[in-house]
Amino acid sequence: MRAALVEARAALDTGDVPVGAIVRDATGVVIGVGRNEREARHDPTAHAEVLALRQAAETIGDWHLTGATLVVTLEPCVMCAGAILSARVPRVVFGAWDEKAGAAGSVYDVLRDRRLNHRVEVVAGVGAAACAALLTTFFRTP
Repeated sequence: MRAALVEARAALDTGDVPVGAIVRDATGVVIGVGRNEREARHDPTAHAEVLALRQAAETIGDWHLTGATLVVTLEPCVMCAGAILSARVPRVVFGAWDEKAGAAGSVYDVLRDRRLNHRVEVVAGVGAAACAALLTTFFRTP
């Protein structure tokens, strides 16, 4: 989670919501990193998770991320949950809950929906205080 928090803090430089993500392969090697870049890229899909998944797929030369773990500072949204499922990521670890748009157990539970062809192990609340504090500070700053 520390590496994901470093990415989240870097998002502040471009005025983006401070969310960071990393993808580790089955041996623990980081194969993808990302941070929110919607403002920087003027791209509504430039969420930390999507960018980290893209880089991981490019790194290994395959969109099947079947041995990977995605670590992200904020509970993934519905769009990111779709990307996670499409990439066949088996495990997601996140910090802060997103009570307004989360799709890993708060508002929706897309990642573990039994109606879909792939389900994800979800580990929630890792480093939650630090992740939530970063977001709270960002949204309180005028």
